[in-house]
This record gives sequence, C-alpha cells and structure tokens, in this order.
Amino acid sequence: MTKLEAGSLYRQCDPDSLSFGTTGEIDESTTVIGQERLSASLEFGYGMGKDGFNIFALGPNKINKEDHLKEFFEEKAAEQPAPPDICYVNNFDDHYKPDVLELPAGRGSELHKQMEQLVDDLVPTLTSAFETEEYQNRRQSLQDQVQQEQGQTFEDLKNKAKEKGLALVRTPAGFSFAPLNEEGEIMGKEEIQNLSEEKREELEEKTRELQEELQKVIQKMPSNRRKARERLKELDEEIATYAIKDLFNEIRDNFSELEDVQDFLDDVEIDIVENVQSIMGNQNQSGQGGNQLIQMMGGQQPQQQKGGRNPVLDRYRVNVMVDNSEMEGAPVIYEDNPNYKNLIGRVEYQSKMGTLSTNFNLIKPGALHRANGGYLILDARQILLEPFAWEGLKRALKSGELKIESLGESYSMVSTVSLEPEPIQLDVKVILTGERLLYYLLCEHDPEFSKLFKVEADFEDEIDRTDENNNRYAQLIAGLIAKHELRAFDNKAVARVIEQGSRMVGDNEKLSAQTNDITDLLKESNHWAGRKERDVVTKEDVEKAIEQKIYRSSRLRDKVQESITRESIFIDTSGEAIGQINGLSVARVGNLMFGRPNRITARVQLGKGEIIDIEREVDMSGSIHSKGVLILKGFLGERYAGERPLSLSASLVFEQSYSHIDGDSASSAELYALLSAIGDIPLKQSFSVTGSVNQHGKIQPIGGVNEKIEGFFDICDQRGLTGRQGVLIPRANEKNLMLRGDVVEAVKEGDFHIHSIETVDEGMEVLTGMEMGTPKEDGTYPGDTINYMITEKLDQLAEKRKAFAKSENSQE
Repeated sequence: MTKLEAGSLYRQCDPDSLSFGTTGEIDESTTVIGQERLSASLEFGYGMGKDGFNIFALGPNKINKEDHLKEFFEEKAAEQPAPPDICYVNNFDDHYKPDVLELPAGRGSELHKQMEQLVDDLVPTLTSAFETEEYQNRRQSLQDQVQQEQGQTFEDLKNKAKEKGLALVRTPAGFSFAPLNEEGEIMGKEEIQNLSEEKREELEEKTRELQEELQKVIQKMPSNRRKARERLKELDEEIATYAIKDLFNEIRDNFSELEDVQDFLDDVEIDIVENVQSIMGNQNQSGQGGNQLIQMMGGQQPQQQKGGRNPVLDRYRVNVMVDNSEMEGAPVIYEDNPNYKNLIGRVEYQSKMGTLSTNFNLIKPGALHRANGGYLILDARQILLEPFAWEGLKRALKSGELKIESLGESYSMVSTVSLEPEPIQLDVKVILTGERLLYYLLCEHDPEFSKLFKVEADFEDEIDRTDENNNRYAQLIAGLIAKHELRAFDNKAVARVIEQGSRMVGDNEKLSAQTNDITDLLKESNHWAGRKERDVVTKEDVEKAIEQKIYRSSRLRDKVQESITRESIFIDTSGEAIGQINGLSVARVGNLMFGRPNRITARVQLGKGEIIDIEREVDMSGSIHSKGVLILKGFLGERYAGERPLSLSASLVFEQSYSHIDGDSASSAELYALLSAIGDIPLKQSFSVTGSVNQHGKIQPIGGVNEKIEGFFDICDQRGLTGRQGVLIPRANEKNLMLRGDVVEAVKEGDFHIHSIETVDEGMEVLTGMEMGTPKEDGTYPGDTINYMITEKLDQLAEKRKAFAKSENSQE
C-alpha cells in the first residue's frame, strides 16, 4: 500500500522545456502527430493499384480524419498529372445513347466554348448563305422549273381535251372535263340534253379517256413534289456545306491531334448538312419564307422552342461533365452528402407540354466523375444511410465502370424515356472513414466489403508523452492555431494544453490525438483571451476555457451532488459501519464524464455458501458486473473454505440505485463489504473505494479514476474536509492520475488522502486500521487480525449449520 504524495497526482509540463515564447515563433507546424502506423497504411494504399486496394480509415469521431486524409492525398496528388476532362456528346446514330469524349485537362471546356460559338454563328452563317443572289437565282430556277413542268403538263392535257371538244375546268371538288359547243364555249345543261344519244356517248368515252390521263398526272404530283424537295435539299446541302466549312476549320485546327474530336466534328458537319432545313426553321430567308418551295409542294416547317431557340442545335453542343482546366495534379474530392445521385450522377428532365423529356446536355456528374483519376473521400456511415448509394458504389468499383442509371426507371417508379449514357472507365481510389465498430461490422456482415477495401488505416487515439513529443505537440497546437486563424499561445498556455491532452485520455504518460477536442479547447481559450482583450492567449485563458466547458455541462452532476449533501441519497463521509462501504462509479452525460459515490452494503446469514447479487436477481445488472460478484465467491472459497464449508448466505446490493448497473470496478468494494459483514468488522466510511478484483485477491485497474476521485472529493469538500477522508485506487492506475488542482492541493495540505493498493489485504488494512494477518504453521491466524475474526465467524456458522443438520436428522 502506498500513500500517494501530491506530486504524483498530476504530471505538469514545464513551460521552460518548450523551445519558444509563443506559438508564433514555431517555424514547423503540423495538424497531426503520432500516426506512424496510419501513415504507413496510407502510403501502402496509395502505392497499390486497383484490385480492391481501397482504404478504410477507422478511428473515433473526435479525430478530424477527413482533414488529415485530404492533406495526405493532396500532397500525393500534386505529384500526379491532372486527369482528362470528361464530356458527353450526341450520338448521331442513337440519340438515347450519348457518347463519351475524353480530352486532355482543360481541352473539354475549350471545345465546349468553341462549339457554343459554332452554334451561335451557325444560323446567321446559313442565313447569309441562303440570302445570296446565287442561291436565290438557283432556288427560283428550281421553282420555275417545277411550276413550268407542272403547268406544261396541264396545258398539254387541256389542249388535248380541246381537240376532243372538251374543256379542262377546276371545281371545288377538283379537276373535271366539260363539253364545248361549236363556238368553243362550255355547253349548258340544255345543250347537252339536246345532243343525240350517239354524240353523248362519244363525249363520255372521250371524257373517260381524259379522266384516266388526268388521274395519271395527279398521281405523279407527290413524286414530283418529292423530287422537288430532293432538288431543294441538294441545293441547301451544297450551299450549307460550303457555308459552314470556315466554321469548322478553326476548330479542326485547334484539335488536330485528337482523332476522337475530329470524328465528332465530322458527325456534326454531316448532321448539319443533312438537317439544314430543320436548323433554319422559320428563319427569314430572302425577306420571305425561306422554304416557300417546300410550302408550295405540301411540306411543313419545323417548330422552334418557345423563345426562339431551335432544339435541333442542342445536339451540337458539348456537355462538359468534369472540367479539370484549373486542376493542378490529381483531384482529391470529399463528398459530404453521398446519396446515390451525388455519387453516381444523374439524368435530369425538362417539362414540355405536360411531358418529361431529356437529352445528353442534362446529364449531371457525381462525385465519382469528379474524383476519377484521383481520390474520393467518403463518410462510411453517411453512405450506408443513403438508399442505393452503398450498392451503387460497390457496383462501380467491382465493374471498373461508371454507368449512370435512372433509379426511377430501374425500379419502375416512373414511365418515361430515359438516356443510356456510355459508361466511363473508372480509375479512382476510394477512402472511407468511420468508427472502428462500423469497420468490424462491415467486415463481418458484407462479404464484398473486404474484397473492395483491403487496406485498413487505423488512427491512433493517443501518443506517448515524452519531452520530444511535448515539442511536437506544440507544433500540432501551432498548426491548429494557424489553420483556424487564432491568437498565438504563450508557452505556459501551451504547457497547460499539453497537460489537458493527458487528462483527455486519462493517462499522464499519454497525450490525446483527438484533434477535434484540442481544436475546441484552443478556440474557446482564444475566445476568453479576446474577452480580456489580450493579444496572446495565456494559461489563465486555457484554465477559464476548461472550467467553463465543465460548468456548462455539469447541471446533472451538481444535482446528484446536491442530493447527496442534502441526504436524499445516503453517503457517509465519516464514522464506521459494518458491511457498508462507499463504492465509486462514473457516468457520462453528453460531453461530461463525472464520478459519484454509491453505498454498497452486504448482509450475511446462515446458509450454504451462496452469494446473492440483488441487482442480478432483478435484472438490473449486466453480465460483467455479475461476473465480478461470482469472482468474490472464488476468492472466499480459496482463502476460507479449505478446512471448512462456507456455511453462509450473503447478499450484496447497490443502495438507492434505480438504473442498470454494469462493470466490475466495484467488485473490490463489494468484497470489502462482504468481509466486513462476515467478520463483524467496522469499515471507515471516510474512504471510498474503486478497483476490480480477481480470484487471487489482486486489485485490477479500472477506468475513469480521475473522475471517481474528484466525485468523492467534491462531496467531502462540501461537507468539510477532516483530514481523514480519502480514496483507495488500484496501484496500476497511478499512471492515470491527472487530478484537478484543488484535489492536489488538498492532498498536499493533508486534508485528503489517496492510497494505491495491490491486494484486497492492503485495502482492508486501510479501511479497518487492523492487520489482515498471515496464517501460522497450523493454518490459524493470529488474534486481533481481520482473517482471525472472519475465520472465527465462519467456524461459528459452520457449527450452527452442523448442529441444525443433526437436529433435523434426529427429528426425522
């Protein structure tokens, strides 16, 4: 047993050991330290190619994993070439299957601009060409030729009819033939009736012959119209081919080394020539309808969109999905909202006349498009929460292709025509971030996960606290200060932050690597320095930030302590009692973890060696707590039941506990209470106890030792320190002590005591003021020792049980 001195309760950081006056003097700063294992894993994952060597970076949420990963991969990406631009263009063979066009970085936006200019210049260029005198003359010639041919045909038929005494006349019902009289005028009804029967039959025969000829002429009219349209189309294509040549020459020259672009321009040029009449639409040609000949021959002009924009022109545009023109190196993308559309991409729709329509210009990229050729960082939990996103990501990684699919179409949620864009070859390194438990669950329950994410990169929660690491920690603090543009910290303030880094992990030999908590402390300290109008943050500001953060979160803790001081919850801090002891537990509420004492009592009566855990009997304890209670029976049996049976029945309970209890940190306290109850030995109520115990009576370390000590100290301090109060802790927890200043000061003044123990025997001696006692050669214990009093009581119980058993047998 060791009575700890004040100097061992808090490990200070000497400001003079830091090689600077303020953080502004630190030349080399960083935002992460102590992550050698992580760095090695990331280097390996970076160096490995495809085949599933993606990375899962696991660690607690309080570590700013995303920022560190971005910093690491941005440094690596800067050494790599920028990936190509990704564009979608019209597939002139199948408009519903747009083609992919990959261009060197920056060339995609260049092609987009030049094609936009071409589209803007196309109609004016064509209009100018169609307004030339040459075109107008040739068009008029075609029109005259068609009209002449058609007019001559009817004139010939008219003359032939006249020779046969008939006239070709136009009626509302169409063309017909009427007989002529000798004066060459059309006969009236009476004249026709006055004709002889033979003459009428002759005229009817001639009319039938001419009607047949007229029918043939009329039947040839659609063919003539088609030929006329073809002639006009050939003329338009000839003029258009010549007119647009200059528009394409500059683009072709600028992209002469890119064969895919040349092929695309060929397709565009051919389509413009073939669809020149649709492109022109109702543009004004020669001051009148430019397609008068089409109208004359029964054709229809194409309609334009509202606002005068011709939808035909959209097919010649370039949809730049990913523009890497400003990219220096490979992309590093962090997607904070990884739903399916944001990850895989989507096809948008336009509403026209109550229907939905789309085209390749409405294809939008996802994070995988933007990260292609580089690195994509995603939060694993967020992507798992988004419907279809996780499966979509795995499908893309397995296939090595990025295929944009409409979920509505796939799951029959909508009935509309959609696009099937050509898949894009995927070359991306995906880095998922998440907690360790999530990583282990995915390994266990998703058979594809381990095949796709083969690299485990584990963030350290803490680092060793050495003089060298103290200075490196100062560099971390300086880096975080610079990143968040805070005031400089003096060396005393940095030393206090380092000390708090040990308190965060509950270990005076370690420092916290959880940068989120450190950053919050720096920001809050900077705030309090600003309130004091200081240019440099001091130790006082750091202390204020720590105190205020605890104060903001401590309402529930204060209520619990108030209940104890007002004796609504029974806790003794003075006097002695048999079978009663103060245990210590820890509670976490939000961001605050605090300790509180709990009264544990034990009662013993005649029985058969049972130890009843009342919490377990009513299902208010967890399996770990129940295990701790069963260990007590093993200890008692090994020490006291070698020569006699345990003829007792004991019960253990946490008094005034109304919630679930788990953990074994109170098992030593339960054993002390049980030994006290068996031997009728009073225990000092001025002490509180924590620590688990094994079957050999060794005291084992527990968690939250600082909070537990401070929780009991606060109760004693509120009631008045007597100099006899204290706490028993496992010796193995000495390295975890980073206690508050008021606790350290009380120990220094002798008003409060902390004992570290290794065995149950040492604890019982402190709690009773008696010796435990070692067995003599005959196996008995010296009088006035704890073991003697316990064995005497066990012997008495054994005799009573034996006598009771004889009494029952005699009665039978």
